[in-house]
Amino acid sequence: MDQQTRQALKHDQFVDTTQHGLEWANQNRRPLIVTGAVVAGLLVIFAIVAVVFNQRSEKASTAFGEAMQTYQTPLAAPGQQVPPGIKTFPSAAERAKAANQLFLQVADNYGMTSSGKLARYFAGLTYIEAGQSSQAESTLKQAADSWDKDLSALAKLALAQLYRQTNRDAQAIEVYNDITAHPTTSVPAGTAQLQLADLYEAEGKPDLAKKVYAELKDKDSKGPAGMIAAQKLNPAPAPAAGAPVAQ
Repeated sequence: MDQQTRQALKHDQFVDTTQHGLEWANQNRRPLIVTGAVVAGLLVIFAIVAVVFNQRSEKASTAFGEAMQTYQTPLAAPGQQVPPGIKTFPSAAERAKAANQLFLQVADNYGMTSSGKLARYFAGLTYIEAGQSSQAESTLKQAADSWDKDLSALAKLALAQLYRQTNRDAQAIEVYNDITAHPTTSVPAGTAQLQLADLYEAEGKPDLAKKVYAELKDKDSKGPAGMIAAQKLNPAPAPAAGAPVAQ
């Protein structure tokens, strides 16, 4: 096969390949155009959603900050003199009720944002302070279902405290054990175990409390929780009557 023939064959193969590509493109032109339009449309939608979400996140953050400001407002007894222009509340319960409404607004209006989820947790806390146990329980359970493990653990810890306050120790114990089995940065296992031991002591069950302290001391001897457990197991002796007090 001479050089001219080989070049002609190569040329024909290139033409065939190119022609095949052109035919495929022509046959699929409309689907390609539709697909391209769909992709472009989705990119535009995603961009719009991102902008809207960022705007809502900023609004949620601002609203949450205002709610926290109310929650941190100082208390002043009736008749107590306060500097001009300083807002106060007469009691922690009154302050909690005012802050609770603001936290609920943030949670209801911006529930998909991180500030909205955090506001739900604080709404549960303020319900507790306001003495509204049933509302506190339902709200904290919603916060405990959050995908954010740290926030969920905080809500569970508050739930356990609520159960203790309402004489439901069995439910509190269940929550403490759950947190211990699924520790997080916000609520380490040791924190839940110390609370569990404290519950047993309050119930008049020192043997169970000592068992928890002993396990915690062995597992976390150099950590804060383990050191507290060690002190609970071996408390410093009280000074003898009449003994001089160290200065």
